[in-house]
Amino acid sequence: MKIVTYNVNGLRAAIKKDWLGWVKEVNADVICLQEIKATPDQIPEIALLEQLGYEHYWYPAQKKGYSGTAIFTRITPKHVEYGCGHEDYDFEGRIIRADFDDLSIMSTYFPSGTTGDIRQDFKYRFLADFQDYSNQLLQEKPNLIVCGDYNICHRPIDIHNPKSNANSSGFLPEEREWMENFINSGYIDSFRHLNPDPHHYSWWSYRAGARARNLGWRIDYNMVSTALADRIESAAILNQAVHSDHCPVVLNLK
Repeated sequence: MKIVTYNVNGLRAAIKKDWLGWVKEVNADVICLQEIKATPDQIPEIALLEQLGYEHYWYPAQKKGYSGTAIFTRITPKHVEYGCGHEDYDFEGRIIRADFDDLSIMSTYFPSGTTGDIRQDFKYRFLADFQDYSNQLLQEKPNLIVCGDYNICHRPIDIHNPKSNANSSGFLPEEREWMENFINSGYIDSFRHLNPDPHHYSWWSYRAGARARNLGWRIDYNMVSTALADRIESAAILNQAVHSDHCPVVLNLK
């Protein structure tokens, strides 16, 4: 089973960069999207997606052109869960989950705190509430994969310049501690589990030629519950895909 997570930073913009051609080429079973910034009625290319064999489930934000998540899948889910029951996060379309026969896959878009203290505080509230939500969900669905843009670099190896970014949102000590605790609560960072080497990133600033120089951050993850540990076959960051300031991250399960 091939699972991809991708923050597309606006699905309409990505489609203009031949995103659907990439979808055909990557041939994934499940694609988890974040920051779709669109509703299905704004994407006439849905018909092409369906021709490629995908069912599509959307959870856009209430605010137009902002945030939102989606799951495109070639395997029909038994159930799709929209949101997590927290009004503030559901208003922004931050979590959608598809339940299949033997596992569940979530697409989630964690808040960013880069715009100031108000959103950083919002991010901390989200992290605390998401941990509670995850703890409960793992009891009900032990075979769980939490895909998405976490907006957090876990360790110094996951960011191009840890010293100069020590006080940057996304690499703050409290955020990194949360990530450590989240993983320890029952998850495996599938990419890092198989790839211990440095200089692997999934997001680059549009400024100062950061992507060309590979000055990036690894903030997009496919977190696999420990119950699925023996099914992790391979994981990769597809940094040649350039439809967004993020790139896709792939997980192959046995």
